[in-house]
Amino acid sequence: MTTTFDPTAFKATTRAQWEQAAEAWYRWGPAIESWLGAATEQMLDDVRLTAGSRVLDVAAGAGGQTLAAARRVGPTGHVCATDISPAILEYAAKMAADAGLDTVSTLEADGEDLSALPAGGFDAAISRVGLIYFPDQHRALTEIVRTLRPGGRLSSVVYSTPDRNGFFAQPVGIIRRIANLPAPAPGMPGPFSLGAPGVAEAAYTAAGLVDVTVTTVPSPVRMASAADCLHFEQDSFGALHQMLAGVTEEERAGAWQEIAEALEKFEDADGFTGPCEMLVVTGTKP
Repeated sequence: MTTTFDPTAFKATTRAQWEQAAEAWYRWGPAIESWLGAATEQMLDDVRLTAGSRVLDVAAGAGGQTLAAARRVGPTGHVCATDISPAILEYAAKMAADAGLDTVSTLEADGEDLSALPAGGFDAAISRVGLIYFPDQHRALTEIVRTLRPGGRLSSVVYSTPDRNGFFAQPVGIIRRIANLPAPAPGMPGPFSLGAPGVAEAAYTAAGLVDVTVTTVPSPVRMASAADCLHFEQDSFGALHQMLAGVTEEERAGAWQEIAEALEKFEDADGFTGPCEMLVVTGTKP
């Protein structure tokens, strides 16, 4: 049986999942920054932030990269963090306040509709592991590009291919099999939707960006144990819960048990090192 993808329902479910996972994503913040720190720094380097830059952060989540950008642009700059989940934006605002950064604002917004923001109002835009989950990535990209001034730059962090991301791809594969979910068709949202060679570059180019670059950043997930990584994914990865929504409690428990066993393969005497590779994709608005 072929099912028709419903982007409206997908967004509603995504919003609900992030509303539920917001506290966990905030709580796991130090682990997330350790994992994604190198890719985040590459992203911020690539958009060439300077003192006074105006930055748009799309699908900002709890705002780890928002704060990093705010520190770079200094007291004369500004970072606007947007997300579909108001609950997770509350944590982004809290993190900014706790850090003494009064140059951060938040806006509940669908990344495919940034009409509340002015055209050409930003010098740079960033998105960390967010663009991959937009049902209409082209619309999201063109909306982001609209908000950039000429010469403004967009950089996003996305996963590369499943074979380079075992810590996440293996759980996804296990759940997909147990839930009897087909592999996502090209162009559909998902963690690896922009990872194949040439896909992200083509998406950026189609949105009108030029001088597109892709930088590969090894981003292993290092934790004390596989059990810690399992807990992290159970707590924080809304996409996995979204995929499990249609299975029974027994099947769900079986899936997590199988995932636990798969993750244990990445543990040794030094702890857990989950394979992960990110791409930092950057382009310029002409």
